[in-house]
Formats: sequence, C-alpha cells, structure tokens
Amino acid sequence: MIKKASLVTLVICLSLALIRPGFIRAQNELAVVDSSAQVVFPLAISFSLAAESDVDIIDIRLHYRVDRMSFAPVTSEAYVEFQPAPAVTTSWSLEMVRIGGLPPGSSVEYWWTVEDDKNNKVATTPAKVSFEDSRYSWQSLTEGRVTLYWYQGDETFARELLATVGQALESLKEYTGAELEEPVKLYIYANAQDLQGSMIYPQEWTGGVAFTRYGIMAIGISADNLDWGKGAIAHELTHLVIHQVTLNPYSDLPVWLDEGLAMHSEGALEPVLQDYLKGAIATDRLISVRSLSSPFSAYAGEAALSYAQSYSLVEFLITSYGQDKMFSLLSTFREGATYDGALEKVYGFDMDGLDERWHEWLTQPEPSVLKLEPALVGVGY
Repeated sequence: MIKKASLVTLVICLSLALIRPGFIRAQNELAVVDSSAQVVFPLAISFSLAAESDVDIIDIRLHYRVDRMSFAPVTSEAYVEFQPAPAVTTSWSLEMVRIGGLPPGSSVEYWWTVEDDKNNKVATTPAKVSFEDSRYSWQSLTEGRVTLYWYQGDETFARELLATVGQALESLKEYTGAELEEPVKLYIYANAQDLQGSMIYPQEWTGGVAFTRYGIMAIGISADNLDWGKGAIAHELTHLVIHQVTLNPYSDLPVWLDEGLAMHSEGALEPVLQDYLKGAIATDRLISVRSLSSPFSAYAGEAALSYAQSYSLVEFLITSYGQDKMFSLLSTFREGATYDGALEKVYGFDMDGLDERWHEWLTQPEPSVLKLEPALVGVGY
C-alpha cells in the first residue's frame, strides 16, 4: 500500500509540473495568462497582455495611475483594439509625448480588465512599473528623506552634493519655517546634455528641473561646475519643499513668491540680475507685483528682470517682517487663499499694497538687495 500511494503521488506531481506556474485555471473559464510592462526610457511604457477563454474575448482595457501628489486618485483607462478570439495577445503603449513625459524614478500602477462573450469578467491584481533611466548605472546615497542618485564621479563627489542638500534645507527652514514633508529623489546627471536626453520637451538651456508633484529633481552637474550645481540644488529643492507645504486643490503660489524663495535659497543675487534691477529702478520700468504673479515673459530681458524682482520682493518681506510672517503666508496659501487674500491676512495689505511698500523700500538710500555679494543663480522650472 505504501508503494502504491507513492506512485500515485509521483503521477500527481508530474502532472502539475506540466502546467505553467501562475496560469492554472478551470476549463472553459476566462483567465489572464500573462501580463507585463516594459519601459523604453524616456519615450514610453509598453503594457502587454495574454488572455484565454472558451469563447471570444470581446473587451480588454488597461487602467493606470501615475504615482504623484494629488487630492484624489486619478485613474486613466485605455481601450485596447484587438480581433475578438478565444485566445488573445495584445499590447498598448503609454507614449510620453501624449502626457509631456515622466521624470526618472517615477512609477505607474496598472491593471487590466477583460470580458468575454459570455459576460465573464476578470481583473488583474494591480502592479507597479518604475520609470527608470536605464541608460546609466546609478549609485545612490540616502540622508534623511533625500536619496541622491548619480552615475559619474566618486562617492566624495556625491556626499558633497548631499551635504549641500542638508545645508539648503536648514537655510530654508531658518528663513521660511518650511520643512520637507515627503521623501524626495535627486538625480545627478553628468552634464546638461545627459539631463536633456531624459526629457521629452527639453529647452537647450535646461540645466535642472524640479518635478514638484513627484518629489523628484534632476540636475546636470559635473566636477567642473560644482559651485553652480550646489546653487541649482538649493533652487530646485526649495521648489519641492515649498510646493509640499502649500499644495492645495484651489490655487497655486504666485510665481514671484515661488521663484523668489528658490533664488533666495541660493544666496546673493547674481551681478547681472542686480544690474537689471538697478536699471529698472532708475528708469521706472519695474514690473507690477500683479504681473509677476503670472508666468514670466519668454523674452530674455523681461524674464531676467522678473527673476531679479522676485528675489527682491522675497528679500523685502523677510527682512521687513521676519520668518514667522513668511511661514504664515505659506500656511495661508495652503488653505487655498487668493493672492490678495493671503497677503491681507498675514501682512495687512494686498498685492497693490505690497507693490507700494516694496517701491518705498527700494528707493531707500542703500536698499539691502543692492548691497549683497554676487553668487551664481540656478535654474528653476
């Protein structure tokens, strides 16, 4: 009897071995037998599916969610075209040109729903695919809530940049009270060209970018532009922190405040921008605060003046009213206040009032913004 039982067990084991792992299904039952995703960075994510039934499969849909900061889950649905049949293999690609691209290190959650001609329906378990830039062999270091990724340079190079992150966070907390709330990733490309190659619609002058909804920064830094790179890190990191502490479903920050804080994190104003500001003051060509609340001009001269004024406006508010008021302003924006409403609540004046007081401050004999020593300015987006 023992020998017979062993023989039966062996037969059962051999039979099970012939069935593909994960594809076991009852006869005549609708089932997904394969599901996968392949990243073609930075162009697309290709999703593939194979399904079987005893009757024609008539409907296949891909559902996906991009992992980013939001106020409610947003699910996209793609209807997949195919020829109905009992056994179907199909695919669908999320082309980055359709959505403007995704940053390196982001991720997408996806699942399939399938229906056959007998109204049988099946849904796959949600899975995640990471949108990684596999063109390079990345190394990583983590300090607190920040993980730095790099592929060129030694560990000393990376640790020096990571130390810059810590200094920038401390400085930002000191003059605004704002702190990092969620983990962030910092990708260090070896140069601007490598960085631009990771983007769908790069500008030729792009040297760094902050993907604020994703908690991701990407900057092109080499050993010979380390000083600029440190300033760029402080700039882009400030964008991430400020957007974390002010994110709300009702309104964005005025651009002058967002860019002014980021530039302030770098240190002093660059000499060429100081010249733009001095020239505008001397010729009465300053841009109004209301105009600076919207996206800046694409013209180089107007854009340079806009950045210089934004720095000056933030410098005025911090030196005149202090860190507590600045943090209160950011907290008020988080509540969804309007531009005028937030300023009135915290400082007692609206954008026109800010314009007037700032002009008075600028025309003092030696306004502090013009006494600062020069420093490099990073790039913010």
